[in-house]
Amino acid sequence: MNETMKQALTIAGSDSGGGAGIQADIKAFHANGVFGMSVITSITAQNTRAVIQAFDLPVEIIEAQLDAVFDDFDIAAVKTGMLSSQEIVEAVAAKLRSRGAPNLVVDPVMISKSGYPLLKPEAIESVKRYLLPLATVVTPNAHEAARLASMQIQDLEDAKEAARKIMDFGPRSVIVKGGHVLGATDVLFDGTQFTLFEGELIDTRNTHGTGCTYSAALAAHLAQGKELNEAVGCAKQYISNAIRHALPIGHGCGPTNHFYFLSRTNPL
Repeated sequence: MNETMKQALTIAGSDSGGGAGIQADIKAFHANGVFGMSVITSITAQNTRAVIQAFDLPVEIIEAQLDAVFDDFDIAAVKTGMLSSQEIVEAVAAKLRSRGAPNLVVDPVMISKSGYPLLKPEAIESVKRYLLPLATVVTPNAHEAARLASMQIQDLEDAKEAARKIMDFGPRSVIVKGGHVLGATDVLFDGTQFTLFEGELIDTRNTHGTGCTYSAALAAHLAQGKELNEAVGCAKQYISNAIRHALPIGHGCGPTNHFYFLSRTNPL
């Protein structure tokens, strides 16, 4: 391993289908130039059609994974994904606080595309109280931002207001991902000004794992020392291309193509 390579950590659930969660994060980390490590919080049985079942790991093993990684690696960025219970949220937040985790990207995963709940309702308050104050940036989609801000989001002005309200919980910045609600426009708020990142609304159903992939790419670019706006721009470009070249595999919503830039016949 190249010792100069930056290292990033994902704390999230495992996706047996390989398109989201830990699997997507590791792929996105490496595709964006950093070495990826993982702390698994939950094991899900899922594919491109649905999350069928999920099992949370004991808090003790989650904490042990965190200690093992922080004790050995020089972690330059951390992202969180599926933290399904109040106990898991609070345990992870406590460890990240005590370890002084840098460049924390919080992806407040709440529900799967098929409607399976990935964050228990009572855990949302723990996310607000314990995790968001540690975040460099929070990356909710419009649905998640609406839940966090306790309001509806129907247009760009709503997204800006939601970002303001989420900032009150203590993160350094918020990016509300637009998707179909805002026509692929993402809204970044740093507490002072708004920056819009416009994108193309790509006509495909193969978007499994887009939120995980986007936030992991953002963490990767922060790990490499980029300023927030530049990191968001790089992550936005990456996820757009990954969706544009998405893989029509499985029988539901296929995954994004994390390594779209590699030739299948000559990967090197």
